[in-house]
Parts: sequence; C-alpha cells; structure tokens
Amino acid sequence: MYRFLLTRQWLILALIALVLIPTMVELGFWQLHRHEHKVAQNALITRNLKAPPVPVSSLTSPGHTVPRADYWRTVTATGTYDTKHQVVVRRRTATDGSIGVHVLIPFDLRGGGTVMINRGWVPAASDQHAFPAVPPVPAGEVTVTGRLKADETTGSSGIKDLADLPDRQVMLINSVQQAKLLSRPVLGGYIEQTAPEPEADRPELIEAPDDSSIGPHMAYAVQWWLFAAGVPVGFVVLARREKRDRTAAAAEAAAPSETAEPEPAQA
Repeated sequence: MYRFLLTRQWLILALIALVLIPTMVELGFWQLHRHEHKVAQNALITRNLKAPPVPVSSLTSPGHTVPRADYWRTVTATGTYDTKHQVVVRRRTATDGSIGVHVLIPFDLRGGGTVMINRGWVPAASDQHAFPAVPPVPAGEVTVTGRLKADETTGSSGIKDLADLPDRQVMLINSVQQAKLLSRPVLGGYIEQTAPEPEADRPELIEAPDDSSIGPHMAYAVQWWLFAAGVPVGFVVLARREKRDRTAAAAEAAAPSETAEPEPAQA
C-alpha cells in the first residue's frame, strides 16, 4: 500500500525531514536562550540602576575587570578633571543616530587614583584628523555621578582598534590603554556620566539602557518548534496524497478494460 515510501525519492525526502526536525528544535532552544539572556539582563539593569550610589573605588581598582554583576551600577567620584589628557572616541552615535564621538576624560580622584569618564556625545569635526569642539568641564573639585561600565575590547564591542589614529583620538574606551597613555594607574572600567548635566546639552549624555524590551526571541522559538512539529505532519500529508493519487491513477488505468464492449464475433 505504501511501498512507494521505499523509493529513492521518498527515502531522500524522509532523510531531509529527519535532519530538519532536530535542527529546528535546536534553533528554537537557541532563541529561547536568547530570550532568557535578555530577561536576565533586563533584571540586572533594573536592579543596578535602582541600587543606591556607591563610590567608584569600592567597586573597581587598577587592573580590575568589571564583572557583569556590576554593569550599570550607579557610582560617584569626587575629584578634578584632567583636561590636558582628554580624548575623543571615534564612530559613536547620538540618540538620533548621528555619527560623532564620545568625549573621554581622566578624572583624578580625591585621595588618589584616576578613573576614566565618558562625558557623552558631540559631533565630530569636519576634518577627521582634527579634534572636535568640546565644551569645557567645570574647574576645581566636582562630584560626578554615572553608570559603571566595563572596558571595551575589540571582541566585546565589535570595533577594531585602529592604529595610527590622529592625536587624542581612540577607538575604544579601555582603562589599560589609557593607563599606558597617561603613564599612571587607572581604575578598571569607566564611568558613563549622568550628572552633573552639561550646559547647552553638550556633550549629549548617554541614555540609560532599555530594561523593558525583551525582543521577539520567544516568538521565534515558538515558530521554530511549530515548524519542527509541522515537518512530520507535512510528510504524512504528502504520503497520503501520493497514495491517493496512485490509487486514482491505477483505477483510471483499469477502467477502460472493465467497461469496454465485447468485440463482435467474426463470421
């Protein structure tokens, strides 16, 4: 009845189905894990942004790698800006998607130590080799509040650390790199400034990370699993249709011989 399933065509189709089912199931679990990662990250962002501010030196130190558990923690730093060693970080986007630079400045802490502060976004200069117009920082001792971030690397940021850049321009925010440029220890990670707010909205402060969107990953996971469930169903439907077509064809082929009139006898 279903002997046609043993033909080469149907064996290949069955093999394809056997490959597709586990592949689609695995893709579904991959999307599920991405969903779970996003949910966990949103929970971390919410928890750390709501945590009370702490001194930055209590969470990091020179050579320290900021762990994911401390990402976006609100920290404070009291000291003075080192304007002489201020640099800009190339190829950064503003809230509206405009391409510009981030302003990165060393901040000498009261009591010793240096931490890098990302002041925010400003438009790039018309000449890529020129240093852009950057609003001045407050003079004297100030207290800066911001979000603690981990050092950027070529792997984590996806940005290549280009060589032979113009003076006072970098591609990455990296405390180890800055420590070499400054010839002094720098606290691991950096502060993404949130206060005090700059005058005239420049530099443009970086917005807080979104902790509400979870993305479409769960929907994609369900879709892949539905596709996986649909493969055997589709195979059965095709097999039944093939059997019906073969039966109909056989019946049609047999019909003329069954209904044909007998030939007249010859004299």
